[in-house]
Amino acid sequence: MERPVGQTRDVGWEIGVSRTVSHGSAEVWSFLTSPEGVALWVGPGALLEPTKGARYTADDGTAGEVRSFRPGDRIRITWRPAVWTHDSIVQLVVRPAATGTSVRFHQEHLVDADERERQRTHWSDVLGAITSALAERQ
Repeated sequence: MERPVGQTRDVGWEIGVSRTVSHGSAEVWSFLTSPEGVALWVGPGALLEPTKGARYTADDGTAGEVRSFRPGDRIRITWRPAVWTHDSIVQLVVRPAATGTSVRFHQEHLVDADERERQRTHWSDVLGAITSALAERQ
């Protein structure tokens, strides 16, 4: 039987969204790992230490831990909003692209298609906020 789009055999439902921004990858990485950048994609008040196992909690109760932190490349964290009863995994990947830098969010361990769609909207909105914040820094 064929699985619906976004449903995997091993990690439940997943979503990936990406956008290319017209900034260099070093600048984008620096911004996304700054307190201002982390506030946009993890939540205000969250601080991500570049150490495997480091815990974080955002002001809204979203919490998790750093699974991997590869400077200039990717961050993988567990991510659980205060209203959820399960952890998910979020990965941020920053890569040079022909016209700037590709920023990609991938989230797995989502419970169903509805949560997947809510998270697609969430990460698209986050990418919009990141794009706007980077534009303001010019």
